[in-house]
Amino acid sequence: MSNRVFSVLRERCGARREGWVFPSKRAESAHLTTMAKRFREARAKAGLPEDLVLYCGRHDFGTRILKNTGNLAVVMRTMGHKDVKTAMQYQHPELEIVRAALDHDAAAENRA
Repeated sequence: MSNRVFSVLRERCGARREGWVFPSKRAESAHLTTMAKRFREARAKAGLPEDLVLYCGRHDFGTRILKNTGNLAVVMRTMGHKDVKTAMQYQHPELEIVRAALDHDAAAENRA
């Protein structure tokens, strides 16, 4: 979770240090088990297309974490993956990254 999200959630909780961050309006001891309905409401209010689904955020998260860390094990651990094949779907190699790596190697060879 980013520091920005952590800050927003702390603000949402206020002085509360126990209980649910998103409590149910129906029962004091209950909590929201899914954000799907809230996501659909927010998507409609923002005028976003219906093919933008909550899962898109999860995929974007995995892609960003892998791109910024280069650490597939971190992606697997944070997303709960047991299989490397599952985590690999978040790898989107970009030609610029490949080109930079090749140029770096070529420059090192030229210096040697």
